[in-house]
This record gives sequence, C-alpha cells and structure tokens, in this order.
Amino acid sequence: MTITRLAALGHEEPPLLALAQRLLAVAESGLPSMLLPGGEAFAFTMAGRQRPDGSWTLERRGTSTRYAAITALGVRFLPEDRQRAALGGRTAQEFTGLLIESLPAVTNLGDAALIAWAAAETEHPKLSDALAQVDTLDQEGRPQYTVEAAWVLSALAAARNTVDVERRFTTARDRLLRARIGDSPLFPHATGPGLLPWYRAHVSCFADQTYPLQALARAHASGDGDPEALAAAEACAARICALQGDGGQWWWHYDARTGGVVEGYPVYSVHQHAMAPTALFDLTDAGGSDFGASVRKGLRWMTDVPELAEHPAKQEPLILDELGATWRKVFRGDPKKAVRAARGLGTRVAPSLRLKSLDRVYPPVSVDRECRPYEFGWMLHAWQGGRI
Repeated sequence: MTITRLAALGHEEPPLLALAQRLLAVAESGLPSMLLPGGEAFAFTMAGRQRPDGSWTLERRGTSTRYAAITALGVRFLPEDRQRAALGGRTAQEFTGLLIESLPAVTNLGDAALIAWAAAETEHPKLSDALAQVDTLDQEGRPQYTVEAAWVLSALAAARNTVDVERRFTTARDRLLRARIGDSPLFPHATGPGLLPWYRAHVSCFADQTYPLQALARAHASGDGDPEALAAAEACAARICALQGDGGQWWWHYDARTGGVVEGYPVYSVHQHAMAPTALFDLTDAGGSDFGASVRKGLRWMTDVPELAEHPAKQEPLILDELGATWRKVFRGDPKKAVRAARGLGTRVAPSLRLKSLDRVYPPVSVDRECRPYEFGWMLHAWQGGRI
C-alpha cells in the first residue's frame, strides 16, 4: 500500500501536517501574483516593501526562466483547474510549451535542462526539441556547475522512457559520480576544475548536495536499477542529515573534501520546506532510506526559528499567509558575505578552522524579506508529488 507524502506526515506528526497544508495554500495563493503581465513568464523575485503602517507589500522584480520551469515542475501535480489558476490560465504542459518556444534564446545549461525536465514530466510533444538545446549547450568534456549537471541528469532520467537518451544519460550520470573529491560523500560546486578560483574550489553549497542526490536517485529509479548511483545519493543524504542543526537547520556551505560544514548561514526557507524534502523524498521513493525524521525536523524550523527566538526584538513570522509569501532566509547581515569568505579561505588552509568569534560579531538575526517562485515550485513538488 502506498500513501501520499502529506498523509505520511499526518501519521508521523499531525501538527506538521497543518503546517505543510498552510504552506501549500500560501504557495498556491502567491504564485499568480508572481506571473509577469501576460502570464507568460515569472518574476525573478518578489521583494518586500514595508508600508507606513508596518504592513508589507510585494513588488515583482526581474524575470527568471529557470524559476518558471521549476514552478511548472511543481504545479503539474495539482488538478487542472488549480494548475490554470497558478499559471495564468494554462496547464503545466501548456506553460512548459511557452518555455520550449523560448529555448532558441536560452544560453544557460541549467535553464535548458529544467525546461527539458518539465517537458518530460508533462509529456510535452516537443520534448525532443528541448533535449536538443540541452545537448547543444552541454559541451562534452567541459566542466559544469554541479547543480546544472544534476538538472541535466534529472531531465534525461525523466525522458528515458520516451526518447533514446542512453548515451547522454550515461555521460551525465558518470560526470556527477566522478565529481566527488576522494572519499567524501558530498559534491563540489563544479564537476571539474576551471570554473572556480583555487581558494574556494573546496566550498560547495546545499543545492550542490540536494540536486545531485535527487538526480542520482531518479537515475536509479528510471531504468533497471543503478546501485552505484543509489549508494552515492544515500551517502550524500546521510551526511547532510548528520550535519543538520539542532533546530532543524539545513546548512548552506560545506567542505566538499572533508564532508564538514564551512559556514551554516544563511538558513533558507526553501531548503527547509521544499528542497530538502523533495530530494530526500525522491531518494526514498527510489528505494533509499527513509529520512523523514530529518525532513520533519527541518520543516519545524519554519515556525520555530531558534535564531530569532534568542533575540525577542528580532522575532517576526517567516510565513505571511495573507501576502502569499514566505520570507527567503535568516542571515548574518555581514557586509559582502564576509563570514563565508573568511571561513572559506580559512578552511582552504586548515579544514577544521572555525573562526568562532565571527558568530558573536555577526549573529544570524537578519531576515531577507523576499520570496521567489521556485520556492513554491519545489514546495508543490515535495509535498504533492510522489508516494512513500
């Protein structure tokens, strides 16, 4: 017997079911306002602006192809009428069609891979066109950013049963597995040298872990099984869960050589309610371990934020129901991300160096008041998709 992810959450921890349902309602109410006029593209971000009375309003800023594709990947799990409500009257497949039409102008590999992934998942008839642009942009032998390489693999895994992508699939799969440094279970920020300066080549982010582990899990599930890919995904998941903060925090920067944390902050809402859940759920669905306890611990952070609780004057909610938004992150407020830079350089020389005095100088009590559409796309993907 299979049950939905929400039903499993309600069984394990009923109060968290109400929280997840609340967040999903915020996502559906917030997405329509993130569409640009004409309903054919999504804003890059919704920036919070405080009114004289203290209330908040949101302003659309920029545009993002990749965020639109991620939104389509999540919205596809909704009933058709709710897809149309979120996507300006279009279904997820129809909206993906608009993204496919834009592909000739897309020059970023990650954007193209996400469009192809959405095309595969929505069974769009022009999937082959989307994959062709991925192939054009993904030059063989050239290092890529790990996140974008992972999206390529996820797209190809989703397309395997529809078109012949086996050669490209194997290349993408092997590239991710080879990217790891030594025996570390974590993934670096790039799949090879040349994209990063030497002093931060060892630093990777949370997204560099979740997207590869998700892609490798999906690769295993997409065919006759791939124990090596599944084991790599499992090892990465186990490590980030072991490092998870006492308050459920998913940390931001890691040492890809040692598998340790370089700098914990910012803590991003999307990691807590969406990216960690969707990756870990996909791993479980593929036959990996159940990391549900870590998912639930991370979700609780959305309403029980220890960083703010320790400073009463700084406390504020991160979920804004009436606004249709979740504030983006809790961070240190340090100028030019000075703490990350210092710890990145320090750990390059001495991997165990922590520079703990920086925690006192720059405590993580600032809130970034913006919200991006991909946060809701992955939230819908995490909680509406799949079975446990």
